[in-house]
Amino acid sequence: MAIDMELDLVEISPNAKPPVCKIMDYKKFLYEDKKREKALKAKTTKVIVKEIRFGPNTDDHDYQFKMKHAKKFLTDGAKLKAFVFFKGRSIIFKEQGQILLLRLAQDLEDFGKVEQMPKLEGKRMTMYIAPLKKK
Repeated sequence: MAIDMELDLVEISPNAKPPVCKIMDYKKFLYEDKKREKALKAKTTKVIVKEIRFGPNTDDHDYQFKMKHAKKFLTDGAKLKAFVFFKGRSIIFKEQGQILLLRLAQDLEDFGKVEQMPKLEGKRMTMYIAPLKKK
């Protein structure tokens, strides 16, 4: 029948009993499948991660300035990676860095929730904050 209609016999579901086949134009089927895949890919959301860097002895004005940017990032729907970078001997101020990140988490609790608590990795103490879902 497929040869008479000058179309292709395409096996749709090979695992079914009996296997399901369809008479169609195979090139058109591939084209529509590719188009469907592209549409699904376009609908997926891409996770954007914004970074904010602090020092262990960051002043209050600098902290407020960076916190304002962090609020903007979270309201725009981006994840936030806040980290304290310890240079040289400033690694002795680990507690100050942790206090700074926890203070940031507390100030931003209306805009996002903490995904990962402050964790020291080498010379950086990192914390991730995810935006709250929009209602």
